[in-house]
Amino acid sequence: MRESVQAEVLMSFLVSEELSFRIPVELHYEMGDPYAVRMTFHLPGDAPVTWTFGRELLLDGINTPSGDGDVRIAPTVPEDLSDVHIRLQVGDDRALFRVSAAPLVAFLDRTDRLVPLGQERTLGDFEGSLEEALGRILAEENAG
Repeated sequence: MRESVQAEVLMSFLVSEELSFRIPVELHYEMGDPYAVRMTFHLPGDAPVTWTFGRELLLDGINTPSGDGDVRIAPTVPEDLSDVHIRLQVGDDRALFRVSAAPLVAFLDRTDRLVPLGQERTLGDFEGSLEEALGRILAEENAG
């Protein structure tokens, strides 16, 4: 049985209104972490950067502005399922990406076939996995 879904999409990295360039971005979803989607951005000259956020945030952001923290996702034109803006922020640093909604919808459809939305809790010891993940995060923060 397949336990993950992967896809690669091209996104436009919007540096300014005048400058943008296309970069490959890997999308990854695993049954072992059923609420999360990972996006790995491959910027020229830099090491790949991976962001993890909620699958529902990505799904909601395709149709309506979503997110109020470090990750914000919104359709570029409300009421139009064409392109999506993904804004990532760390402190004062921000990065804005534009991507067609179609490959995101296709990816999310594949994740839904693997783990239907609303069925994430049925995958076993979610509470134990959450405690383990939080322990790793806290250990990394204390080490750094």
